[in-house]
Amino acid sequence: MPKIDSKLKSVIDSLPRTAGVYLFYAESELVYIGKAINLRDRVKNHFMQPSYRDDLFIEKVSRIDFINTNSEIEALVLEAQLIKKHLPKFNVVWKDDKNYFYVAIENKNRPIVYITHQKNSTDTKYIGPFVEGRALKKTLKFLRRVFPYYTSAKHPNNKCTWCHLELCPGPNPDLSAYKKSIKKLTQILEGKRKAVFFGLKKEMRQAAEQKKFEEAGKIRDKMLALERILEHTHVIENSKLQITNYKETEKKLQEIIGVKTAISKIECYDISNIQGKNAVGSMVVFVDGAPDKSQYKKFKIRMKNEPNDIAMLREVLTRRLAHPEWDYPEVMLIDGGIAQLNIAVNTKKQGTKTKQIKIISIAKGKQELLIEGKAKIPLKDLPQEIYNLVKHLDDEAHRFAITYHKKVRKQALLDV
Repeated sequence: MPKIDSKLKSVIDSLPRTAGVYLFYAESELVYIGKAINLRDRVKNHFMQPSYRDDLFIEKVSRIDFINTNSEIEALVLEAQLIKKHLPKFNVVWKDDKNYFYVAIENKNRPIVYITHQKNSTDTKYIGPFVEGRALKKTLKFLRRVFPYYTSAKHPNNKCTWCHLELCPGPNPDLSAYKKSIKKLTQILEGKRKAVFFGLKKEMRQAAEQKKFEEAGKIRDKMLALERILEHTHVIENSKLQITNYKETEKKLQEIIGVKTAISKIECYDISNIQGKNAVGSMVVFVDGAPDKSQYKKFKIRMKNEPNDIAMLREVLTRRLAHPEWDYPEVMLIDGGIAQLNIAVNTKKQGTKTKQIKIISIAKGKQELLIEGKAKIPLKDLPQEIYNLVKHLDDEAHRFAITYHKKVRKQALLDV
């Protein structure tokens, strides 16, 4: 068992227990890419219980990066994309053995879909390489429910078993529609999720405009089914907490933070980065206690790649406050402790029209609500509806920042 460097061990212990893709570097060289349902446990396993393959490179690993995904399926597809693009040394070493899989789509009059180890036909499209055959089979099993396909060139004149399960297009398919469906399946496996949903939404809209409401309903159901499949391992930890009587909540909030003016608009900010790299900021907006996603904003941090959350927050707030046309809020909620609260207060005081904004911050480590000009309050002492509101704001800002950060990191890796 290799001895784990203390710095590397700290990185491993901080990895999320979510699905995603991990990347091992030896100095600046990307040497291995893998996927996991649980990133922390899978990466730790490489070091604690190395296989004979791990022994070839694990002692050389000096840096670990990761991209968490919403599901195992997304991780599977992203892993294949990154391996194909970067050709890491210790993934490429094994590319010809039976541990690599491809989805083959034969270009026939009625295209057929199957899994193979070899790419030996010029009229067949191969998608991959995929590392885990079991995960790939499971993925195709799920996707086949939305995009039924043939697995054999021959089909009986009557309905087969797969037809009765609605997993096969049947003996007399609409070939044009079937080929469009296969194209969408291909795009999903290539990581082009947005293109597929855009196309389905367009088809649904066109069907509705032509008063083909039954067809539009089927497309809607297909979109919903696809969303469920692509996120089937994604656990939403924070349910949406509804504010049923905002006027009562507003009165309690005014009393707690010490303001007499009405509180309609609240903005919440979060910063997301890994050691200063690919840093982003998020701004979410609640109006009368409910999210208004049309006003959400994303910020790509412009400062140098340095792990300085305070400076990053100052940049985001300065850029936001330079936009009076977005309408200023009555309250700004910051994710962080006293340092973050102070930098927000100092930043808003720079403008004559922003001085009146009340700054509060949520210190999750100490479980406290910090309030500009007032004493801090333990979160457990807050009225339930205020706690719910603050928690919902903070969770939403964190989710929005993480989603954007993941997108920026993924793009950075794909653009290398």
